[in-house]
Amino acid sequence: MSPAGGGLSASLTGGGSVQNTLSPTSSFSSRQRERDHNKERTPSHYGLHHDSGRQRRELRRSTIIARNEDSANGEFNPKRFIVVKPSEQPREYKSVISHLTITLPDDPLQYTAVPNADLKEGIWGEAGVNEANVAMSATETLTTNERVLGADPFVEYVPAKGNEPEVPGGIGEEDFLTIVLPYIKTAREGVARLGSLLEEFGTYEMNGVAFSDSNEIWWLETVGGHHWIAKRVPDEAYVTMPNQLGIDEFDLEDALGEQNEHMCSADLAEFIEANHLDLAVENTTPFNPRDAFGSHSDSDHVYNTPRAWYMQRFLNPYDEVWDGPDADHKPTSDDIPWARQPERKVTIEDIKYVLSSHYQGTPFDPYGQLGDERTRHMYRPIGINRQSQLSVMQIRPYRPQASRAVQWIAYGSNPFNTLVPFFPNVDVTPAYLEDTTTRVTSENFYWVNRIIAALCDGAFRSTSNAVERYQEKTGAMGHRLVAATDEQIARLGLTAAEEAAQSAAEEEFEADNVDGDVQPMEPDEIIAALRNPEVREILAAANQTMADQLKEETDKLLDSVLYTRSMEMKNGFHMSDF
Repeated sequence: MSPAGGGLSASLTGGGSVQNTLSPTSSFSSRQRERDHNKERTPSHYGLHHDSGRQRRELRRSTIIARNEDSANGEFNPKRFIVVKPSEQPREYKSVISHLTITLPDDPLQYTAVPNADLKEGIWGEAGVNEANVAMSATETLTTNERVLGADPFVEYVPAKGNEPEVPGGIGEEDFLTIVLPYIKTAREGVARLGSLLEEFGTYEMNGVAFSDSNEIWWLETVGGHHWIAKRVPDEAYVTMPNQLGIDEFDLEDALGEQNEHMCSADLAEFIEANHLDLAVENTTPFNPRDAFGSHSDSDHVYNTPRAWYMQRFLNPYDEVWDGPDADHKPTSDDIPWARQPERKVTIEDIKYVLSSHYQGTPFDPYGQLGDERTRHMYRPIGINRQSQLSVMQIRPYRPQASRAVQWIAYGSNPFNTLVPFFPNVDVTPAYLEDTTTRVTSENFYWVNRIIAALCDGAFRSTSNAVERYQEKTGAMGHRLVAATDEQIARLGLTAAEEAAQSAAEEEFEADNVDGDVQPMEPDEIIAALRNPEVREILAAANQTMADQLKEETDKLLDSVLYTRSMEMKNGFHMSDF
């Protein structure tokens, strides 16, 4: 049921903006080095600046997860950007697709979401950040094989028939964000909660889900109806995820023991052995979930693997040969790594580029001049017509807790839209992004991007310059606004808890500790810091400013491309009547 396309995840160091999680339908994540998971975990990597007349180290790395949400073929799914307050969170949740009712815990946290404007198929919250500065991106649709589904079938909804009552199905993309994100205080807790729900209720589809906090990023993949695996994204690395089960190496001993880097359903080892799922020839070979649980079908070589190939080709252009008959990895390769260290620091713009890409610079670009009509439509692009939204969620350990999270958002088809920042720790989101209607109108951000993309697609070369200028201008506006808002927040007085956290951080800096957070706090302290009404007011005002500027520039782009396309109409006659 999930329409998602692909994803990217990463843990990288960046300058002012840091990204790292990429995926074709897109899921991307990044994380910092951590200490033992039962002890305090703090991020690392600092840039130098002067503060109070002396030199100190400032963290310049973020954890980032991102993915494209794609609608089903032949459909539009208009999206909204909202804040869900604890009073608005349901206590009895019922899914539309599977008719499953779940009793949810009390005391949910506030969180952001990007739900459907039309709720006929459920909420589909997809991406958000909660009051503990934990981000979640759900989901990436995955593929599996017959052996897995034979051993652990999907839990599908069975309608009532005659005297037989309906049988509810399991949980899926419609539900994941709503029933998980409000109840977790770390990324690791997100894995544990979703894993327990999968074991209890099962699922009717294969999905991948990313979780991040300021310390780490985790990637979870479902396995059949009730089983799951999860792996922490390695330090200084990114992960690329098309719509295909991706983890290519897994330590079962760690997952069933200390859980430092791996987690899984409790009976996974027995499940693998009983159903002969481990395909390794030698016992010394690390367990490969991609071989055991995934697929390598002909359709994967058209729909999935080319996207991972292109993303890694962009982020690691010199590490190996990517093109030609002697390429180390080709678009159809089944062994493209799940995680890789990039050749340089990754930026927000890099993430937007790879999640918008259509194989630029290769014979496979449908808008390009290389290759021929056959090659230009050989592989499924990453940036496609039926994209609904892209959320890039950045958690910045080098900023105070209350303004640490940024949710970058784009609506519609990625080659023709822009990615701009919004602070999730607010009481209300801008109407331009929230009040999406099911009716086509240029007055909200979702539909105007749909209109622009439809106009530009048929005249790519004559409109591409206008689109690129728009993307550059709005992106620069976004970075300036984030920097200005950070400065405004820095001028506020600290609470007692924040001062204590700041002092602890200073001690770490003075001790030349390479691991440190500018405001380290326990989860409950983070929640308290985020519930500062003065900070929320400042962040909401910044969001509204971003939305106002965005609307102005988006309207200008619409005017420009509409005029260009009008001049190219087939009945155009360029001799005026006077």
